[in-house]
Amino acid sequence: MTETYEVVVVGGGTAGLSAALVLGRARRRTLVVDAGEPRNAPAAHLQGYLTRDGMPPAAFLAEGRREVEGYGVEIARDHAVDVVRDGTGEFDVTLGSGRAVHARRLIVTTGLADELPAVPGVAERFGRDVLHCPYCHGWEVRDEAFGVLATTPMSVHQALMVTQWSKDVTLFLHTVAEDELGDEDLRRLAAAGVTVVPGEVAELVVDADRLTGVRLADGSTHARSALFVAPRAVPRTGLLERLGAELTETPFGSYPVIDPTGLTSVPGAWAAGNAAGFAEQVVNAASGGYRAAATLNGELLFTDLDAAVARGR
Repeated sequence: MTETYEVVVVGGGTAGLSAALVLGRARRRTLVVDAGEPRNAPAAHLQGYLTRDGMPPAAFLAEGRREVEGYGVEIARDHAVDVVRDGTGEFDVTLGSGRAVHARRLIVTTGLADELPAVPGVAERFGRDVLHCPYCHGWEVRDEAFGVLATTPMSVHQALMVTQWSKDVTLFLHTVAEDELGDEDLRRLAAAGVTVVPGEVAELVVDADRLTGVRLADGSTHARSALFVAPRAVPRTGLLERLGAELTETPFGSYPVIDPTGLTSVPGAWAAGNAAGFAEQVVNAASGGYRAAATLNGELLFTDLDAAVARGR
């Protein structure tokens, strides 16, 4: 049998739980489908969220689940593997367990995956001393010896940004040729005091479970204690694509076209968090989920009121 919910939220991270909290408090029958794959799982702590700065991400999500379940929201530890829009404009969602659920409205908060450069040691240390976001981790490694692993000429921007947290920054060009850097890039790097090192990076050097250096293919080693990288973002937009949602291409992947509330081009389907954009931090994801849920709740309310008025006529 297919169970019916007013709202199904696909994704149990910050955006999804924030949406579920609003919907639960609004007395909507809501299901959260949580695959248990939050983007910030490798990080020991989350930062920049007022009153929750430094809290472990797993503890943050556990507290969120406790809160939403207190309002009657159901959480299914499962994957949503398919979704179709029925003849009434509502949604039939199939879960990996084989469970089928029906939703009047849908919020997609499936996030994205970070695809890391294929350099030995990078994936193993990601979220520890291999980092990607200075706003997330810069304070914790301030004034240390930074490296930046270039993968595109845009890595110059990352190298310049991290000089806010350390004046000892080395940009390893890795797969980027020297002649790919523009004159303005070189002038800015020089003004910021960034050392530019050409040549491919072969591996990271680790001693006593700490990053101590970066080794190039030519055998030379540069002492570094923190390395910033730029993962390739892989948005998890499969469900929205199945629904025919319009996507827009960005330098960080394809994301759904949304209005200011998160509504996609598919009527009745919203997106929030990293499913809606690359740069959404935890605090932004919470805001996006809240906004989508509040808008959706009002839309459902007036849809039902207008239907009642029509029946009364």
